[in-house]
Amino acid sequence: MKLVVIFGPPAVGKMAVGRELAKLIGFKLFHNHMTIELVLEFFDYGTQKFNILNQEFRRRIFEEVASSDLPGMIFTYVWALDEESDKRYVNGITQLFKENGGKIFYVELEATLEERLKRNVSELRLQEKPSKRDTELSQKRLLRTEKKYKMNTDNDFFYQENYIKINSTKLSAEETAKLIKKEFNF
Repeated sequence: MKLVVIFGPPAVGKMAVGRELAKLIGFKLFHNHMTIELVLEFFDYGTQKFNILNQEFRRRIFEEVASSDLPGMIFTYVWALDEESDKRYVNGITQLFKENGGKIFYVELEATLEERLKRNVSELRLQEKPSKRDTELSQKRLLRTEKKYKMNTDNDFFYQENYIKINSTKLSAEETAKLIKKEFNF
């Protein structure tokens, strides 16, 4: 079992790259909005009940996938690298896979803010993420996140094994996925 964690700032292309990578290598894609959009039907983003349900749904999916005979899973995540709680969260997820003999791969995506603002209103993003359809609010959140958190590393990522950082500003999701496949020999 392999777990590929694709992380980076909002609208960098994590879901789009994850979809293309899933097509290339046959892994299942679990993009972070799969649970976010479900829980938003009941509770506002960031509330205690939202956070509890979002984390519990994800954890159960991770537990079952990690102990399954699937070849691998791709998970996308907006990782605030300067938040210890985010690191603990990712470590908890990856530990589930490691306990079942899994191998972890980290893919960091970065792109210019200008490009991310364009991608923030892309057809695929708006189709798959209903909460992003209020594009003004989505842009405000993106810019607020940009100022508040460290969204990309400065070549100081916590783990160096099975790690790649890709600037996807001028790359398509398919080109980026092909680079990941080649780097990790999937």
